[in-house]
Amino acid sequence: MSLFTRLAALTAALALAAAASAAPETRMSPMTATGPFDVKLTPEPASAAAEIAGIGRMSLDKTFHGSLQATSRGEMIAFRSATPGSAGYVAMETVRGTLDGREGSFVLQHSATMDRNEPSLSITVVPDSGTGALTGITGRMHIDIAPGGAHSYRFEYRLPAP
Repeated sequence: MSLFTRLAALTAALALAAAASAAPETRMSPMTATGPFDVKLTPEPASAAAEIAGIGRMSLDKTFHGSLQATSRGEMIAFRSATPGSAGYVAMETVRGTLDGREGSFVLQHSATMDRNEPSLSITVVPDSGTGALTGITGRMHIDIAPGGAHSYRFEYRLPAP
């Protein structure tokens, strides 16, 4: 592909992005769903390369309660450094159920680090992963772990107007 062709394609893509951002808003106001959830982590065999690198693998099995009545299944890979309190994980999970009365599914992508006990966590809806009445969903999930281990979520999301 010539430089001219690549520049023309880039210009067209930028024009489409600008037009899309100028389009009338078709999404509802931000919504928030909250509630507790149960999680089960099960160690899974890792590849030989992952084992050599010190990377572990686990399956995720969750049940959400509250505004999100759903189950999820997923995979996590993680690493813990030799420094106490430092680690990281990435995960993907598919959530299936009902969100504030709308049934469908969507995929969450996790990226987390613990830097000497200082946590940083990002959980976002994978673009265009929504199905059923959750098609077009976007959002971020926040997780809180209380003393004693009880988990809860706060899910800030948007859905297209019906």
